Amino acid sequence: MFLKKNNTIVRGPTSDNCEGWLYFDFYGVSWYSKRDMERTLIKDVGAHVGEEITIKGWVDVRRDHGKLIFIDVRDWTGPAQVVFLPNNKELHEKASALRSEWVIELTGTVQKRPEGLINSKIASGAYEMLATGLVILNEAKTPPFEVGADGRDVSEEVRMKYRYIDVRRPRLQKNLRNRTKVFQLIRNYLIGENFVEVETPILTKSTPEGARDYLVPSRIHEGTFYALPQSPQQYKQLCMVAGFDRYFQLARCFRDEDTRGDRQPEFTQLDIEMSFVDREDVMVVNEALLIKLVTELYPEKKIQQIPFPRISYKEAQEKYGTDRPDMREDKNDPNLLAFCWVIDFPFFEKTDNGGWTFTHNPFSAPKPEYMSDLLEGKNIGDILTTQYDIVLNGWEIGGGSVRNHRAEALKSVFRIMGFEEERILKNFGHMLEAFEFGAPPHGGIAWGMDRVMMILENEPNIREVIAFPKTGDGSDLMMNAPSEVSPEQLRELRLEIKKKPQK
Repeated sequence: MFLKKNNTIVRGPTSDNCEGWLYFDFYGVSWYSKRDMERTLIKDVGAHVGEEITIKGWVDVRRDHGKLIFIDVRDWTGPAQVVFLPNNKELHEKASALRSEWVIELTGTVQKRPEGLINSKIASGAYEMLATGLVILNEAKTPPFEVGADGRDVSEEVRMKYRYIDVRRPRLQKNLRNRTKVFQLIRNYLIGENFVEVETPILTKSTPEGARDYLVPSRIHEGTFYALPQSPQQYKQLCMVAGFDRYFQLARCFRDEDTRGDRQPEFTQLDIEMSFVDREDVMVVNEALLIKLVTELYPEKKIQQIPFPRISYKEAQEKYGTDRPDMREDKNDPNLLAFCWVIDFPFFEKTDNGGWTFTHNPFSAPKPEYMSDLLEGKNIGDILTTQYDIVLNGWEIGGGSVRNHRAEALKSVFRIMGFEEERILKNFGHMLEAFEFGAPPHGGIAWGMDRVMMILENEPNIREVIAFPKTGDGSDLMMNAPSEVSPEQLRELRLEIKKKPQK
């Protein structure tokens, strides 16, 4: 059976047991259940003037104007005004009981608003619904704060505790929906460039990579621990050894760091790795992706300079006093984006005890002209790495390098850092062995996606673009985590909690 709905051919029902319609349009075929077809999204109200429709959502505001009751109802597409007349006494009384954030189903006839009463600030502002039916799907307690407001005047502790209410506000809905569009564009672009999306393990091995690991005890293998990945760094390099050639992943990463301002213990990064490339190849692909992202999804923003300028670490420090220079010509313009690449970083820096450590990543390769110094362990302070950082408006949004793909070169990095041969093999033996089975030259980059979204959405911190963030000290006030576990769980893991002695 074929039906025609809004100039689109649909078919339904499809079977005796599953009533619904197949929806055919320019983009393809979608399945809609009967219930979907009965509901109208508020953004589409204007297409149904003179028709009776059903909308579902939350009560935004109730206004009593004498005998008339006005309800603003919102779904994820926006708000609409509904009018209740006194001639239907039962319906009118039902509407008078409504309160903010109640979940309701409303049926009504769509009509145009009088010319002088049009609300141009919302998509449905030229229309209203004359209510003919009301179903209360769920009542709600009075929210701890106003949902329709911006929310910046509410304490972070309260917002985080009631995050599921906080995210209802239009600003956060916009941020998170735009995040989806950004992720989708990235996926489509990279897949179109022959990248393969590979999911790498969350339970992995603890290795020294710069930050403290989150450890997960193993119940089966007594006395041993997994670590949550600080990044998929080693796995993405192993993907190159495996012959994938071009890999990407929107990866969850975990770092157990002390409170450090605008950081989260778990975050999302765009992880990219490519085989048979040099520094230039990686930078060109990423620059093209960033330009496409901005021009297609944020056309109101202006990129200050294309191609992105490049500046050495030495020049950045001398000219700006930082390796994350804010190069905007007008720092008062929130829609001005000044990208730049920072290159030619020193590979090593001195530790407090006089030894050496890496500045960015132990898996980086030196610039080719410094490879002999790396292998011989000489002129260490002068060795420059292939590291490249992408900086936006004074924020580092990504960083990467060409990697050491030969085992001996990687060993040399750890030797310079003071690692004994036994420790190198214990921590990184799996990588060294893999490199002996035909590892291609490769390099990559990782973007901090939360930070990218923060800048694009003109937000002051990354918590505004994360659905369920932690507080500054790593607490989840909504779930009350971290929390104690039962003695039985500890016994299963053969763990014992020792309290710190009181002073």
